[in-house]
Amino acid sequence: MNANDFNPHTPLSSLAIGTVATITDIHTDDALRQRLQALGFRMGKPIEIIRKARFNGPVQVRVGTTDVMLRLSEAAKIEVRTA
Repeated sequence: MNANDFNPHTPLSSLAIGTVATITDIHTDDALRQRLQALGFRMGKPIEIIRKARFNGPVQVRVGTTDVMLRLSEAAKIEVRTA
């Protein structure tokens, strides 16, 4: 077994603040997928959790130099792999 065997893909919404991960897939409708891709969300790009609001509120993430607020339900549709 190698190190990647212990790296399951997880939803972005489940990561802790400060975690950096790599986008592996986006499971959403075409309109939201295109919007996210226009903001820099692409497979293989690093993404960082900057802030999470209380009570299942939005999540602030950073992709490259762009900070984006996502609904928790949208973040749950973005699959990532942690280092």
